[in-house]
Amino acid sequence: MKAFIVGIGGVTNGGKTTLANKLLKILPDCSLISQDNYFKPEAEVATDERGFKRFDVLEALEMETMMSDVLSWITQHKEAEPLKALQENCEKSVHFLIIEGFLLYNYKPLDDMFDRRYFLTVPYEECKKRRSTRVYDPPDPPGYFDGHVWPMYIKHKEEMDKLQREIVFLDGTKTKEEILYYVNSEIKRVALHGTS
Repeated sequence: MKAFIVGIGGVTNGGKTTLANKLLKILPDCSLISQDNYFKPEAEVATDERGFKRFDVLEALEMETMMSDVLSWITQHKEAEPLKALQENCEKSVHFLIIEGFLLYNYKPLDDMFDRRYFLTVPYEECKKRRSTRVYDPPDPPGYFDGHVWPMYIKHKEEMDKLQREIVFLDGTKTKEEILYYVNSEIKRVALHGTS
């Protein structure tokens, strides 16, 4: 028995949450942690020189709390293994944890936890169009996407690209079904059969 931790990262509105929620439903013994649940209160988020709230940076997130929750999940599943192994007559079993968010691989303590890393990308125009249809709290002020969101995405992706980590890039313009089929098949192949 083992824990298998999967990262679903990527650009804003790239399909991370949709993919993570679909995997949660079809992977056996699966849990989900979403980075969006760890934003600091708006009053604690810094403002840049243009007056934009800096939500798209690590400092806007309670990363230590998120890490604590990930480590707690790992501890719980390690403690549960002996009993579960007896119940299953020692059959091979995997506990899956899906972690989804926009800055997973730029925070080293979290990045070190992943058994598999995925990153959804979409082109600028498509990303901007998708973002414009979403309702945020607080709402995006005029110029926020071009003035903060996209530049931060490019900056963090360039930082991520320099890391010596295996990251599988996914085309977020493909259908949800295509992306799900590919990721689900690969996760099961790697986690259950040990082939990459």
